[in-house]
Amino acid sequence: MPDKQRPWRERQEENDGIIEGRNAVIEALRAGTPMDKVYIAKGETDAALGHIASKARAAGIAVVDCDRRKLDGMSVTHAHQGVIAVAAVREYVEVEDILKAAEEKGEAPLIVVCDELSDPHNLGAVIRTAECAGAHGVIIPKRRSAGLTAVVAKTSAGAVSYVPVARVANLTQCLKELKEAGVWVFGTAADGDRTLYEADLTGPAAIVIGSEGTGMSRLVSETCDFKLRIPMKGKLNSLNASASAAIFLYEAVRQRLG
Repeated sequence: MPDKQRPWRERQEENDGIIEGRNAVIEALRAGTPMDKVYIAKGETDAALGHIASKARAAGIAVVDCDRRKLDGMSVTHAHQGVIAVAAVREYVEVEDILKAAEEKGEAPLIVVCDELSDPHNLGAVIRTAECAGAHGVIIPKRRSAGLTAVVAKTSAGAVSYVPVARVANLTQCLKELKEAGVWVFGTAADGDRTLYEADLTGPAAIVIGSEGTGMSRLVSETCDFKLRIPMKGKLNSLNASASAAIFLYEAVRQRLG
């Protein structure tokens, strides 16, 4: 629907954390402001925008080329000058930090891996559940994924302040490195060869939650040690991604309490 007809609260949620205009984004980068993504108008050859893109990439920030109409829709001031940055509510950590946090607690790592979870409300709900279940961290990919935006923070009910979130360039490679570190990788899939109740989640475990529409990507699925399914007794064959994460995490909690 046209922007003016959309609910005010919905538009305000999307505008939280928006930094727009060349000078504002450059100053934010200089100040080291945590950022989720920098959006730059596709086809622009302006040197200032090129400088912003290179500086953002050097800082490990995802840079997205997008249609100017998308920038217009995101803009609050309607003077974005071809660039908009979305601030992150906190800094991302390294995967090693998550493993170290588990080691310092004397616990087997319990990690949630979100494979291209694009809905910020779903990601926020997953982070909230991860915090409540005592997971040591969450891993997300840099691209095709929601990040630590204001909407995610609100949906997590503050859990983003307590749960370390790592963002990686290559999720498949990250899973391989977790396996080399002794972590078992459990993928969630409707066609899994066993149910989650048949799996041993008491050891070092990374639980992979697939995207809302298509589930796990092929390469991620092939990298998993096990693919587990949730028994479905009704007429529908799938659950919301955040609901699936909650069921898997609390089965891990149940097993670890035993």
